[in-house]
Amino acid sequence: MNILITGAAGFIGFHTVNKFLTEGHNVVGLDNINDYYSTDLKYARLNELGVNKETIKWFKFSRSHKFENFEFIRMDLEQKHEIFSLFQNRNFDIVVNLAAQAGVRYSIENPDVYITSNIVGYFNILEACRKFPVKHLLHASSSSIYGENEKMPFSEEDKTDEPISLYAATKKTNELIGHSYSHLFNIPITNLRFFTVYGPWGRPDMAPMLFVKAILTDQPIKVFNNGLMERDFTFVKDIVEGVYISAINPKEKFTTLNLGNGSPVKLMDFIGEIEQKIGTEAKKNFLPMQSGDVTTTWADTAKINALHGYKPTTTIQDGVSHFIDWVKEYKSLIV
Repeated sequence: MNILITGAAGFIGFHTVNKFLTEGHNVVGLDNINDYYSTDLKYARLNELGVNKETIKWFKFSRSHKFENFEFIRMDLEQKHEIFSLFQNRNFDIVVNLAAQAGVRYSIENPDVYITSNIVGYFNILEACRKFPVKHLLHASSSSIYGENEKMPFSEEDKTDEPISLYAATKKTNELIGHSYSHLFNIPITNLRFFTVYGPWGRPDMAPMLFVKAILTDQPIKVFNNGLMERDFTFVKDIVEGVYISAINPKEKFTTLNLGNGSPVKLMDFIGEIEQKIGTEAKKNFLPMQSGDVTTTWADTAKINALHGYKPTTTIQDGVSHFIDWVKEYKSLIV
């Protein structure tokens, strides 16, 4: 099948592209390669996929020298005319929309980019799917839309109308607009609410990478809410498996699914696993809770299991081990 994957130079996008390619699909990867975090890491991911930095130009296709079924194009989702042209020329079967401005805390200081990238950008994808029909649109949502929900685990049936960050609000908006488009224009859409993803090639602004970088440079790590936090840490390989099986075989015209490990881990235990694997105890700076953050996330994965037989297989011990092995090999990208 012909697949469009947006956010292809991102953490989850990179792994998702690799999965679809190895399964034999024809993939176009799209990304604007913005500087929210180091573009060196983004170009390094693309290089792993066989796309050299020197070949990447705005609105031009770069063909992979590693995968004959992969091309990359640099583009913004906000550029509606170019998005329409891409859809018209490529006849996509499936769109996996992973592109978005990420980061809860960044959204407090830079709200404009979240509206343009996450809302206007997704609207353009929906319009393109309406004008040039696709078999399925899979959209990356987020566990952050559950806000301060105290019911555990988080279920897709829980209320999500009180997000506590602008980032979460944009993701909720995406789900609502997508529901309207699916109903009005018969577009099959699946929203996947990702829960704390970690692993090789991860984002440097996320806690796992921040912890590792601090330890490697002998700096204190910031531990918010005095360490009294739990996260449903989910290894990226398990996330990508859930993306793949949900994308290629949609079971409902419109649905929303949690995609997580289904088992929250205490933050201090996660840090302990990193310390053990690196062989160094972290210096810890205990701080109060940050604005927009929550104490616990926990995915109820019964729905995706019932629809797709999805069950994550990577333990925290194994996941952290794979992550740190990658860190040791690619240390220059981190420190």
